[in-house]
Formats: sequence, structure tokens, C-alpha cells
Amino acid sequence: MKNIVHKKRTQRVRRKLKKVSTDRYRLAVFRSSRNISAQIIDDLNNKTLITATSDQKNKESKKKKELSDYVANILVKKALEKKITKVYFDRGSYKYHGRVKALAEALRKGGLNF
Repeated sequence: MKNIVHKKRTQRVRRKLKKVSTDRYRLAVFRSSRNISAQIIDDLNNKTLITATSDQKNKESKKKKELSDYVANILVKKALEKKITKVYFDRGSYKYHGRVKALAEALRKGGLNF
């Protein structure tokens, strides 16, 4: 039952975002209990352009919000190299709270517009 609710919420969020944003790439977020990852996706060509995850980091910092800042910094550097500045934020089935919010704020601070 819980899985069905998450799928419905994810589809509802994506459907609303795709109606509004047709000229931007999608920035999708995945959050697990220990890690967080983000991807910039071109929906027209069905290709993942850029990806960043906290698995790549040495587990020196144990705070999960610090991992979100780390992933955001990596993603911003890669996006600016490919001259991507406009994206829309696809939070999926996650609430805009905690680590997801920290990731979004760090991405905005780095220079991405959404």
C-alpha cells in the first residue's frame, strides 16, 4: 500500500512539472537512508546528462545534510561546465524538507535556477 502511494505522488509531481516546464532539464532527487543522489535528465531525448551521489565521498562527515551540500557542489560544477543553468526540481515522492531542502538551497546558491 505504501509503495502505491509513493508512485502516485511521484507521478503527480512530475505531471505538474512537465506541464509548466518544457524548455528546461529535470533535476531528479533520490534519497536513501544513508545517501542522496541527484541527476539532471533530458526528458526529450531520455538521456541522463549529469549525475552526482554521496557514495563517491569518503565517509568523513556523518551528517546527512553535509552530504547534501557535497552532492550539490559536485552537481553545480558539472552543470556549469556543460552550461546548464535552468532546470526544474523534481523532488519525486519526498517532501521538500530536511536533506532535500538542503540540497535545493545549495544548488540555488551555486548558480542553478529553478
